[in-house]
Amino acid sequence: MVRTDAAEVEGDLQAGRLRCPRCDGELRPWGWKPRRWLRHPGGQVAWRLRRGRCRECRRTHVLLPVVALGRRLDAVEVIGSALLAKVSGAGHRTIAARLGRPEETVRGWLRRAERRAEAIRDHFTRLAHELGGDLRLEPRGSPLADALEVIGIAARAAAERWGTASVWHFVAGATNGALLCNTF
Repeated sequence: MVRTDAAEVEGDLQAGRLRCPRCDGELRPWGWKPRRWLRHPGGQVAWRLRRGRCRECRRTHVLLPVVALGRRLDAVEVIGSALLAKVSGAGHRTIAARLGRPEETVRGWLRRAERRAEAIRDHFTRLAHELGGDLRLEPRGSPLADALEVIGIAARAAAERWGTASVWHFVAGATNGALLCNTF
């Protein structure tokens, strides 16, 4: 996961400041992926994703910006708002209509998040603990609501430490874009 400023990312890649997520080796420039469209709340934005290749293990990696999640067409803020609406009591049809997204897409996000809620909560609990977050929790009524509560705690701790601006960008970065994937 990388920042959203393409010029900064390119500079870091050219200078060898980006590290391989597999072996911590130095990533170097290695071409581009085809342009990818990402649906934001205000419309679609085209992203040209950079590739990097590790000098140590020789694996290639797509440098995904923190506005996106892997294998998702929608920005992380859009998906995050759907998750928050779900724990507030809204159903997938209502959320889909509010976001202007297909019902099947929203239902898929919600089902995946609900199935992964315990793993998400555990991941962000460990992260919040490492960041010094206040982990005094009250049960919120569902595993997904509990997971989102811990995400908020970890995001606040990260903001205090590093000045992280967006909760959902933090979430994308902290999961390497794999919030709704089978593993992260």
